[in-house]
Amino acid sequence: MGKQKNDTYLIRRFTRRKIDLLLEENSWSRGMLAKLRRGIGKKPGELPELYEIFLEGMPERLYGRGSEPSYSEWAIYTALTLFALHQQGKSRDRPMSIGWSPESEDEGNSLGRATGLLVSRSKDREPAIKRRFDAVVTAIEFTEFAYHARGMIQLLKREDIPLDYPRLAEDLFWYQFEEHRNRVRLRWGEDYYRASQQNAEIDSEEEQNEKP
Repeated sequence: MGKQKNDTYLIRRFTRRKIDLLLEENSWSRGMLAKLRRGIGKKPGELPELYEIFLEGMPERLYGRGSEPSYSEWAIYTALTLFALHQQGKSRDRPMSIGWSPESEDEGNSLGRATGLLVSRSKDREPAIKRRFDAVVTAIEFTEFAYHARGMIQLLKREDIPLDYPRLAEDLFWYQFEEHRNRVRLRWGEDYYRASQQNAEIDSEEEQNEKP
């Protein structure tokens, strides 16, 4: 357990560093974001042109030891490819990854909180959004997770709702352990309902204040 906790800090820090590179305004970052988007739903290692962004500089202990990608590699790869979709069409001064950094340790939106905020802006679409959210958080295979998450990320992008992608990478690491998966799901569910409930309460208070 101690080793896994140390790994998650490295995963967060490494993912944050890679996102900072992708947010730089240059031809390399634009090209790499496009390549990452093509990697959504694929297996780490399937596209050699992505090795540079998700493997270069990775701490040795996060590398896989056998023929399959490590849990860390799956988590980082999935977070970076989804971030690339989320950032598509956005300027660098509107990052779609906001939250954790090694300096502040602050957390931004989890997957659950971001979806709850989305519901608060689209109450009439809540059943459809909730079905999509349920499909994401009940996926077992990461290729299936990415397939369902793609549509969710597109909805978040449309509403300019960011995610904390280093935090997502950590969540996805734990998600691969059967004994921790339901804990991650529960936290996403709590964040979802907490965010949607808070916004509903704010709307109710504003309506009451507007009454004569």
